[in-house]
Amino acid sequence: MSEVHTHTEHHKSHKKEYFIIFIILGVLTILEVGVAEMKSLTTLVKGSSLTLLAVAKALIVAMYYMHLKEETSWLKFIAAIPIMAAVFATVLCLEGYFKPF
Repeated sequence: MSEVHTHTEHHKSHKKEYFIIFIILGVLTILEVGVAEMKSLTTLVKGSSLTLLAVAKALIVAMYYMHLKEETSWLKFIAAIPIMAAVFATVLCLEGYFKPF
């Protein structure tokens, strides 16, 4: 006797969530352009602000478009390694910037 599997999964639409994330990324991009065009900011403040905005955008893309929010803690940690490397590189650059000649 054959057994019939009636396993049905309901697909949850992510259109609304993706649209909200798209708007947030657009606003962050507008902020980046605004910061880049501000003449009154020092190079350090401008660079730090642009770096933070870029990291925020990368995290949003990773969490929502790459679906990391639904993954295990271990996979999230592995995905965070490049971010930690970027922070380390930024600290090294800042150290070199402030180091006396």
